[in-house]
Amino acid sequence: MGKLTGKIAIVAGAGRGIGRATAELFATEGAKVAVLSLTPANVNAVVDSIQAKGGTALGVTCDLSDGDQIIEAVAKVVQTFGGIDILVNVAFDPSAVHSPILDLPVDQLQRNFDMGPIAYLRTMQACYPHLKRSGEGRVINFASLVGVLGMSPYGPYNMAKEAVRALTRSAAREWGPDNITVNNLLPVADTWGAAQNAPAPTNALGRHGSPENDIAPVALFLASSDSKFITGSSLTPDGGQIIDSAR
Repeated sequence: MGKLTGKIAIVAGAGRGIGRATAELFATEGAKVAVLSLTPANVNAVVDSIQAKGGTALGVTCDLSDGDQIIEAVAKVVQTFGGIDILVNVAFDPSAVHSPILDLPVDQLQRNFDMGPIAYLRTMQACYPHLKRSGEGRVINFASLVGVLGMSPYGPYNMAKEAVRALTRSAAREWGPDNITVNNLLPVADTWGAAQNAPAPTNALGRHGSPENDIAPVALFLASSDSKFITGSSLTPDGGQIIDSAR
């Protein structure tokens, strides 16, 4: 029996990279997984991969910056699978993350918020009744150590990701009585082969993380009963890029 047998999970932003790795691992561990992403070809590829390995998956093409589409996607998942136990928010727009603060246009900042904390808030609100009904709901939001460190030139991304952490802490306190845990992940990973063109790693372990081997297993821990007494936390599968005192 897998760690998530009998569970129903939504992975919002599951079309590639860490989101895909998380969706596929959850399915391997027994969850029925809803794959939400903007690009139909990516959604179909992840669903096909899960089903080819004997897992259960539902593909839902969804623009996560659109509140109405989020409501429709969540309704489709509930109609198909009967509920929701786990919500993973990992989506962002990689085309909008770079800008020096001095030159940052408000519309670019807004795009980072629309795809980050606003999208995450909307999915959380839409899933909340089902997570509460589950009796052991899990929310896993992806933030970033880039925001913690204030790395340049990622101003709009930094601001949005730190807002995600604030959202997570607030929801963790408010939803604790409903036995819903809400946590952050701050990963460092070779996403979509990016490490091939990236600077040498500067973390303590001296390597770039793998979405499949280093990040998704931590998401699995937060989704499982093993983490039932952890909420409002930021876990950092980053190979020691930031150590406790830097948070």
